[in-house]
Amino acid sequence: MAANETKRFTREEVAKHNTVDSLWVIIDSRVFDVTRFQNLHPGGASVFTDEGIPGGDATEAFFGLHRYEVLERPQYARLQIGLVQGEEPQIKGGLIPGALSKVPYAEPTWLTEGFKSPYYKESHRKLQRAMREFVDAYIFPESQEFEPQGKRPSQSVLDKMAGGTAHQGIQHPRHAYGSRKHLKGLTLMGGIVAPEEFDYFHELVVSQELTRCGGRGYGDGLLSGCVIGLPPVLNFGSPELKARVVPEILSAKKVICLAISEAYAGSDVFGLHTTATKTEDGRHWIITGTKKWITNGMFSDYFTVGCKTEDGFTVILVERGEGVSTKPIKTSYGSSAGTAFVTFDHVKVPVENTLGEEGGGIFVMLSNFNHERWVMCCINVRSQRLVVEECMKWVNQRKAFGRPLHSLAVVRAKLALMISRVESYQAWLESITYQMCNMSYKEQASRLAGQIAFLKSHMTRGAQLTAADAVQIFGGRGITQTGMGKFIEHYHRTVTFDALLGGAEDVLADLGVRQAMRSMPPDERL
Repeated sequence: MAANETKRFTREEVAKHNTVDSLWVIIDSRVFDVTRFQNLHPGGASVFTDEGIPGGDATEAFFGLHRYEVLERPQYARLQIGLVQGEEPQIKGGLIPGALSKVPYAEPTWLTEGFKSPYYKESHRKLQRAMREFVDAYIFPESQEFEPQGKRPSQSVLDKMAGGTAHQGIQHPRHAYGSRKHLKGLTLMGGIVAPEEFDYFHELVVSQELTRCGGRGYGDGLLSGCVIGLPPVLNFGSPELKARVVPEILSAKKVICLAISEAYAGSDVFGLHTTATKTEDGRHWIITGTKKWITNGMFSDYFTVGCKTEDGFTVILVERGEGVSTKPIKTSYGSSAGTAFVTFDHVKVPVENTLGEEGGGIFVMLSNFNHERWVMCCINVRSQRLVVEECMKWVNQRKAFGRPLHSLAVVRAKLALMISRVESYQAWLESITYQMCNMSYKEQASRLAGQIAFLKSHMTRGAQLTAADAVQIFGGRGITQTGMGKFIEHYHRTVTFDALLGGAEDVLADLGVRQAMRSMPPDERL
């Protein structure tokens, strides 16, 4: 026990220290001497002069203004001089490493005590526990430091994700859609999951647990570009190309990204202006053009590039080198994601770097888009759940008009819609994931493209409503980058990323309808 927790005071003793010359307060049975600190408080000394606070219990006032983590900061923790006699701190807050949240709807139903699910096996639950411990120990602390600074994830964290007996497997399966061959022989997460049994629900678990870092730019910086940039190499690259490139990517020694979007063409893949023409000897491509909004592009070594060729649309793997340059793009989140404007100036690339057939790039990309959008759905619904948890805690501790916020019907109505949305999205996501586990890769491409497009469009529209409602619940704190509402402000500022990446909402909704219309029986009439 720390020295400042060994001394005990009665509440009567604390009450005697109620002047500016000797000012003590109680917060959750902890006794703090704030005599010297009162004039240093960011809100001024006046916050300590409210009726009942000097020498009294300031627990309610404190948690109406501050997150629990403030109590744990060294500069404030040293103000604690003891505990109230016969009492122990009761409030749980901050990050409890590896633990499931007890807040209603803060966890998906399959992780909630007393509920069952037909989708998840013991290996999924073991993987979730291991991922939760890993994220809490390594990723969450770094994300909270690096996100505001715009720093990319450290190599030490990436190394832990990619290698080592205890952690190997976090990075590997994230790129494995449609093929698990590269997992053969690996020990995933210390043997928790056998490579041959790894399925899309395991991948869902990995994606959703990583999302809990609470930093959108940092989260994308965790090689999210690789998640969409490497699968075309795995599934359409030559054996020689894969043997050379894949190991160094999966070991996090090098980084790859997907370079499709341009200033001229986002969702309109066929509107690309980047060209690839063959040299006279037919042995190389010469690639010229620009790409925009490329996640991880600033620190990528390889680029999976969509190009216009003589035969149509072709995907080619380009290595960073002469003629390849990148410039950072400032977006709603920081530069942790490495979002880039990429220029290819007559870049010479061996024809062996062609992914799939020449002119067959649309199939490579469309198959890639399904998985990309599915991953984004996994991430989006978990982000919304984090917002639900923040709001549930806030309305339970914040008072307005003399009552807790949750006593107001208008606040409860907003919470009802938030919870309804997040639970329905998770249920639809799990249904689609189950189909993915029981369909061949080709069947997924033909049968699920519309469903995944609908889900992503529906989910991202709802996410923006959730973000707006959360800001209203938090008030001014919901637009402040520090303090009580910092996660709400960050979510509200970055929520539109999912609505655009992988295809804009309206484009995806239309895709879903067009796919449905193609399946309409010709003889059906009212």
